Amino acid sequence: MKEKTKKLVIITGYFTGESYGLLGPQMAATIINDYTDYAAIVVGVTNEDDKKDLKIALNHYFKDRQKVVGFSTLGGRPDLFDFAGELKDEGAITILAGPQAGPDYKGEIDWQTHPHRFKGLSDHFSFALHGPAQQIIPVLASGPDFDVSKLEGVLCKGEQGQIIENPSIPWDDAFLSKVDWQTLHVLKDAVFEPITITTAQVLQQIGCQHAAKERKISIDYPAGLTKKGFQPSFVTICQKGCSFCDVAADKGYMGAVNETAIKEQLLCLPTSPDGRKIPFELINESPLFKLARIFELMDEQSAELSQINLTLRADYFLNGLESLEKVLKIAVKKNVRILLSSIGFESFDDTILKNLNKGLDKQTNLDAVQAIRQLKSRYPAHFGYLKEEGANHGFIHPTPWDNPDISYGINKTISMYQLSLDILPNHSTPLIIHHASGLADWIRQIELKEHIEFQRLGTTIGWWQTKDRSFI
Repeated sequence: MKEKTKKLVIITGYFTGESYGLLGPQMAATIINDYTDYAAIVVGVTNEDDKKDLKIALNHYFKDRQKVVGFSTLGGRPDLFDFAGELKDEGAITILAGPQAGPDYKGEIDWQTHPHRFKGLSDHFSFALHGPAQQIIPVLASGPDFDVSKLEGVLCKGEQGQIIENPSIPWDDAFLSKVDWQTLHVLKDAVFEPITITTAQVLQQIGCQHAAKERKISIDYPAGLTKKGFQPSFVTICQKGCSFCDVAADKGYMGAVNETAIKEQLLCLPTSPDGRKIPFELINESPLFKLARIFELMDEQSAELSQINLTLRADYFLNGLESLEKVLKIAVKKNVRILLSSIGFESFDDTILKNLNKGLDKQTNLDAVQAIRQLKSRYPAHFGYLKEEGANHGFIHPTPWDNPDISYGINKTISMYQLSLDILPNHSTPLIIHHASGLADWIRQIELKEHIEFQRLGTTIGWWQTKDRSFI
């Protein structure tokens, strides 16, 4: 095959010393390599990577060619936003894609009339692309000037500086089938070095059922405002899914991927030296009812699994418990491990769970813990959920609603049920409010009502501090 003369790099956030795959960016790179005249790689950039070395590596990779650099799954990292802006100023084509690309490019709602709000990234990127990755195909075919203002899924600046936003196309399972897992690189000694991944992903469902239906919810004022003399109150917003979830706001619930695509994804998984497919995360917020089908699809291909990692909610776990037990019996026969890699407990307090719009209560979380422990005792070798087995369950702390009574209750529950032994992660995750999430609407209503301004930190809102006072 003739070597392609055009090149593209997709930059994404990564963690030092890791070797996990990146489904979204690597699937996008696969589409680019298969359907365009560009050769694409993915580069995972850690917090520790020197941007000078990154620029040297890009110069070496592109040589005298036009730099075309995509940015996806950045995790709100300002250093990568700034780096994209530097490349753009130097003449590179920089493309913002991935989750929340549209809102992040446009900026926070009404930032023009509220200067403290996040102004967006339109100055840092040539344009943005929101929606399915195959929309990049006509973009890359648009010629050297990249006249993309009329293409589907594109956000760009018009001649008057206004932002043009074109609707995205529907998801197409035909483009969700193939993933080349050999496209991932990391930065080493100012060059891009390919890495061999040890954990991949298989997309079985797009979005979350909890985000399928919009509902009105009431969220309490931050405890810090009450402590500072503001009257106890609440704010009502319309919300799909968990109030902190920017993915729910971005995708909602798009439904299941067809089995033909899933089967092809399974076939694309790299094979370990022992002949089995490497461990993978099954991307499906409610996977238990369809988990047995994964084994059947593998049997049809005469291929063997090693481990399936599951990420799901506590209530979905309890609802699918009977199905999971049937799958575990299959897993024992085939010597496959089922790992609960992340259960989204988030909290063990009903007030906080209500404000997060989890759609469940503390007792549901505790019932799930009990059921998980019982399963472990029956399937010790083929069922995992422990931290030392690679699990990292969701526990959000601190939150805006923490007060002495809530903290006492959570600590009492943690002690009574010994959650620190096996459930709680080594470090909790502070509540992060993305500017396009439901909680961002909550914050903005409080700001307008109380005439205060909360701090902005890139794409997130610092709920713990207004411009002139700290609440934690």
